[in-house]
Amino acid sequence: MAIEKFETSIKKLEESVARLESGELSLEDSLKVFEEGIKHSAICSRKLNEAQRKVEILLKQKDGSFLRDDFSPEKE
Repeated sequence: MAIEKFETSIKKLEESVARLESGELSLEDSLKVFEEGIKHSAICSRKLNEAQRKVEILLKQKDGSFLRDDFSPEKE
């Protein structure tokens, strides 16, 4: 299986939610769509956890402490 990008999985998850919320699926189809949604939710969660670990690694100081700073795109 190819590694899916976060953006692809989040879009597929949103599509699954929309289909389930429509109320137009049979029970069997709803279960299939729900299962797909859970798969994409897990992919998104894993990708977010990986990103968090990378950020923590990047911010870790030589003494083992972490530099904590609020992210703000407007910071100069």
